[in-house]
Amino acid sequence: MFSRLARPQTLGALAGALRNFSSTTACNNKVAVLGASGGIGQPLSLLLKNNPVITQLALYDIAHTPGVACDLSHIETGSEVKGFLGDAELGACLDGCEIVVIPAGVPRKPGMTRDDLFNTNASIVRDLVKACTKHCPTAFLLLITNPVNSTVPIASEVCKAAGTYDPNRVIGVTTLDVVRANTFVANLKGLNPADVNVPVVGGHAGKTIIPLISQATPSVEFDPETLDNLTKRIQDAGTEVVNAKAGAGSATLSMAYAGARFTNSLLAALNGKEGVIECGFIKSSETECPYFSTPLLLGKNGIERNLGLGKLSDYETKLVADAMDELKGSIAKGEKFASQ
Repeated sequence: MFSRLARPQTLGALAGALRNFSSTTACNNKVAVLGASGGIGQPLSLLLKNNPVITQLALYDIAHTPGVACDLSHIETGSEVKGFLGDAELGACLDGCEIVVIPAGVPRKPGMTRDDLFNTNASIVRDLVKACTKHCPTAFLLLITNPVNSTVPIASEVCKAAGTYDPNRVIGVTTLDVVRANTFVANLKGLNPADVNVPVVGGHAGKTIIPLISQATPSVEFDPETLDNLTKRIQDAGTEVVNAKAGAGSATLSMAYAGARFTNSLLAALNGKEGVIECGFIKSSETECPYFSTPLLLGKNGIERNLGLGKLSDYETKLVADAMDELKGSIAKGEKFASQ
């Protein structure tokens, strides 16, 4: 299914395409990063500073953002960088934004699941999204803050309450699962990861992460044991990083790369590039879950089309069925929190 469509591009390829595009087209794109001083926010902001179609890069956090912004402003690319500090400056940061990327929150530590982060991060997302509904009500909200399976429903409910909800503009960034799947498959098959695309559907935690190896391009095959081990590694890759960092944090650099890739893909599509596809966790009717990650065709209006699940193998069909209860529970938890 997906081999007939354009493969999601690497950051390098996207940067080249955007550079060529920006030389002939006048763009005015303001992007905000909320949580810009954190472990994800700083490298994410660095990567976005390299995107030539971003004219204004607004960085917000509760500490250190003036210094981060000053540092990035010395880089020889055209975007203007400004740092905003604390609640009093959040509105100015968001005013006029086209895209808001939200990595704000606390990271996982060894022994913690993404769901353990819920109480702290849910409140952070709720408050930031409330500010977005006031100061940039039509902006695309790209949620990185974990647990994504719950924070996306929280953001949606906050937007509904404010009367600004557009289901095509609230997106959970699950790109890291795709990036990991591409890398792990390529390593096993001796391929260049940049040439591999594995759609990853479902959610963004544990067994809700469902790599569709049967739909990979180029086509690959694994024996049942290897396939099962590969799937489990993709599902548990975040914990792999948490354990390797031994208490020093969770996935930051790879998540920053993935967040920048999705943001750059969306910007490219908004500015006229055709055939841009990325997976994302959105409001969905593709399954019995009200939210579900699937490949999305991006365009000038954001999400042009949900490409759905495609043809699943028997193994993948079981993975989807096994993920439903956990995914529904996480979604309901987010919706309940937002209603309180």
